[in-house]
Amino acid sequence: MLFDILKREFIYIWYYFEIQLRQIFFYWAVGIVIGSVISVFGKQKIHSLMTVIQDKHLGIMGIIPASLIGIASPLCMYGTIPLAAAFSQKGMRDDYLAAFMMSSILLNPQLLIYSAALGAQALCIRFISCFLCGITAGLFVRAFFKDRHFFNFDGFFEGASRDIHPNIFIRLIKNIGRNIKATGGYFIVDILLSALFQRYVPQELFTKLFGNNEGFGLLMAATIGVPLYACGGGTIPLLQQWLSDGMSMGSAAAFMITGPSTKITNLGALKIVLGAKSFITYLCFIMLFSLFSGFIVNMAL
Repeated sequence: MLFDILKREFIYIWYYFEIQLRQIFFYWAVGIVIGSVISVFGKQKIHSLMTVIQDKHLGIMGIIPASLIGIASPLCMYGTIPLAAAFSQKGMRDDYLAAFMMSSILLNPQLLIYSAALGAQALCIRFISCFLCGITAGLFVRAFFKDRHFFNFDGFFEGASRDIHPNIFIRLIKNIGRNIKATGGYFIVDILLSALFQRYVPQELFTKLFGNNEGFGLLMAATIGVPLYACGGGTIPLLQQWLSDGMSMGSAAAFMITGPSTKITNLGALKIVLGAKSFITYLCFIMLFSLFSGFIVNMAL
């Protein structure tokens, strides 16, 4: 009897797992390839644009392209901080660095492509909210840290690129392999979590928590983004299922802000370069911006 029950549950879970894998695998695979292409062939060009922004003396308007370049950057946080340190040593302003780092934490080319699996509306909301979060972070640093440094990059230096093989094809293949290794496990685990969620969590309960009760739903979504987020691509299956089960788009937007910005590995790196007071300021900024973004999205839709 017990064996029959376990077998039946396994069949149900595998059914949900296989459906979601087929729905999302294409976006994951394409994201891996395009992200690696950008990393191998376009990374240096993208980052050199930051120097151009500084040289153009754009003033406050330079925050806008700095945020866009952060989104275009394929680096993870542990690659972004040494790069930002190098920019800082060359005299880059902290407001530009804040915009660049904030948007880089929240989004990159791979995650942007992964997010297409959520639909055009969610994709646009993710891009716009992350872009505006970078701009807002830059404006905040410009307004409140005009006469003192927000970052402390002492001891950080830009590391050498790992994409150094003389054969371009092999260089790309190795980068793709590193990306698969970094995200593949999380991707499979989160599809499994999504299948378990779909099997055992009633849709009505989820809709009640994250759909109709917008204020509480936004707070819940922003809060669960803190411990649950491990890998950007890995959370796409969960978000897809949650939206299908009634999560409001505003709650999804809040989750997409707090998740990557409070990922434990990112927090560990940021704590070093921000110091205690600025680190607390960063956390407060993220929570407030995520909640505000969620409210605006829910009001607009």
